Amino acid sequence: MELTYTQVGDYLLPNLVMDPQPEGNVGVWGRRRKRYLKERRDGTYTAMVLKGTLTQHLIDTDKAARDMMGTLLRQMAQTEGVTEELKRRDQLAWVQRINSIRSRAEEIVRHELIEV
Repeated sequence: MELTYTQVGDYLLPNLVMDPQPEGNVGVWGRRRKRYLKERRDGTYTAMVLKGTLTQHLIDTDKAARDMMGTLLRQMAQTEGVTEELKRRDQLAWVQRINSIRSRAEEIVRHELIEV
């Protein structure tokens, strides 16, 4: 890589261009992963920042976590009999059971994808 310079007054300033960043949004799971890396895996976090791979890693982690959450929610709800029929008959019981399932699914995702 050859550097070029621009003269500003008596100084030569390098013409630096940032590497292109990946397209996509970092969601809640990506932000949780970033916080985990920053607080618990500082070396890995710093290396990813310097290599320019952090943003793509966070986008990929967020997508994988959302997909895993969807799959877990569907499977657990089906296994535990939490159906639209239950929702129609007893909304309070349905909400309680779905919240329990969601909480357990979030813990699984956190342990499997975020805090590794």
